[in-house]
Amino acid sequence: MSLIAKFNGKINVVGKCVKEYRTKCGLSYEELSAKLELMGISIHKQSLYDIEKGKRTVKDFELFGIAHILKIDMNDLFADMRGYFKD
Repeated sequence: MSLIAKFNGKINVVGKCVKEYRTKCGLSYEELSAKLELMGISIHKQSLYDIEKGKRTVKDFELFGIAHILKIDMNDLFADMRGYFKD
């Protein structure tokens, strides 16, 4: 049994949007991984795949780096969450 909490069966809620924006930017997993490495953020390409599939957690600084490289606001990665909660 995993001790990591899940939301709708996923360990993170940003994976789908990360994939969407990464592909819009024309970046492969390897290219995104290399750009993150230049920022001092080490995420292997397999880990990026796992993030996109909701199988790996995302640290706050990793999320910031991903959003920075994809030239988006971090909040854009939470677009799928907006429908789950009402004000």
